[in-house]
Order: sequence, then structure tokens, then C-alpha cells
Amino acid sequence: MQNEPNILDPLAVAETWHEQGRAVALATVIETWGSAPRPVGSHLVIDGEGNFQGSVSGGCVEGAVIAEAADVITSGTPRLLEFGVADETAWRVGLSCGGRIRVYVERIDG
Repeated sequence: MQNEPNILDPLAVAETWHEQGRAVALATVIETWGSAPRPVGSHLVIDGEGNFQGSVSGGCVEGAVIAEAADVITSGTPRLLEFGVADETAWRVGLSCGGRIRVYVERIDG
């Protein structure tokens, strides 16, 4: 099964999905403070139909990131998202670990 992406590697999944002609966005943790659920460099890949692989928060804010990724896929304009315990949005989406994360979301074009 050499043609199947490593299901543990979101970057391999992103490459495969892009090669299949899917619209794809990549979310990357670019900065963390305090008790963050995932380290810098963690990835979440999302396609235009809402399929996803990987994690940027261990499940805390994935739903919000996926929703933003849909807009990024449509517009082509990258976004910088920030979630933290002091942010009312973070509480709503479940980031209550006491830390903060910044996530960069970009469309994969080729």
C-alpha cells in the first residue's frame, strides 16, 4: 500500500488530497503559551468537504479551525487564529487548559 498516505502524517494526507484534486487547507500551530494542548508545528489538514486529519488542539478548537478553513479554501486568504483561556471564544469552543495557541490557516495551492 505504498500509494496510501501515512494516516498519522497530516502533511502526507494534504499532499495526497491535493494530488487527487481536492481543495485543501492546512492549519499549523505557530505559537503556544502556557499549558497548550499541542506543540508548535502540529498540523490539521482540511478538505473542501469538511474531511480532516491531524490535530491542532487535541480536539478543543478543531471545530472552529475547520469552519475557518472552509472560508480560507473559498477565499484563498490565509487567516491567523488565536485561542486562549482568557478569550470568550476559546471557552465556547473548549480551550480551557489555561494556555493560548495561535494557528495559521492557509489554502494549499499548487
